[in-house]
Amino acid sequence: MRIRWLGWAGVELEAQGESLVIDLLGRPEGVLEGTSLTAPLPKVTRPRTEGDVLAGLCTHLHRDHTDAGALAQALRPGGMVLHPESYGGDDHENLWTLQADAELTRWNLPRRPMAPWQTTTIGPFSIAAVPAVDALGDPQVSWAVEAGGKRVIHLGDSMFHGYWWRAAHRYGPFDAVLTPINGPTICFPHCRPPSPYPASLDAEQAAVAARLLGAKVAVPIHYDGFHIDGFYRTQPGELSRFLDAASAETYQVLTLEQGEDATI
Repeated sequence: MRIRWLGWAGVELEAQGESLVIDLLGRPEGVLEGTSLTAPLPKVTRPRTEGDVLAGLCTHLHRDHTDAGALAQALRPGGMVLHPESYGGDDHENLWTLQADAELTRWNLPRRPMAPWQTTTIGPFSIAAVPAVDALGDPQVSWAVEAGGKRVIHLGDSMFHGYWWRAAHRYGPFDAVLTPINGPTICFPHCRPPSPYPASLDAEQAAVAARLLGAKVAVPIHYDGFHIDGFYRTQPGELSRFLDAASAETYQVLTLEQGEDATI
């Protein structure tokens, strides 16, 4: 299986002549459109197999992980979008999922909501929706994908939780764990009082999560972008902190540049 980091949380997986994308982001500037906020934007690149991708997997329906326009451009005709099923609730609860959800409908993309632990097969890929925990309480899964005897898991921007051992037991050990590392603290208007704890895995937590998942290789993602004072705060040196935290681990760390790939 070939893994290509597309920037931020975006990843392209290729196996047996077919491809998937996970958490594809085509226009980082679109995440802040309609607001007065400004932020340093992550660098992103387009999938190598753009226009012929079998399916787009979205760990959750936040705009920086579900970019309907980029998915429409990447997918082949009839290509499917997989995402977590809804928890229900009113518009206040779902404030951060409404935009991405509406854009998927507007682009008329075929969709398949997936329940936790639900599995499916698309082309050569076996896909499982592994429970994960979102900082805002929105539905989130990690995607465990197997093809050609190789196994990877993409952790989206999950917080630290207790599903690691179950995921490793059911679908691991993993040849590659794609893990967020930036560990922001957040303060959004509909989530107050704010929490002082990391809203996604920070460097130390990511290093441990990869170990618990039985990683052969850990690939850092979800860093270098979107720092917004007062709303989404990260600390400098995200990658170096992760490399330090993982330095004593037995797995290998594979650091990719945007658009760079590796075969596992």
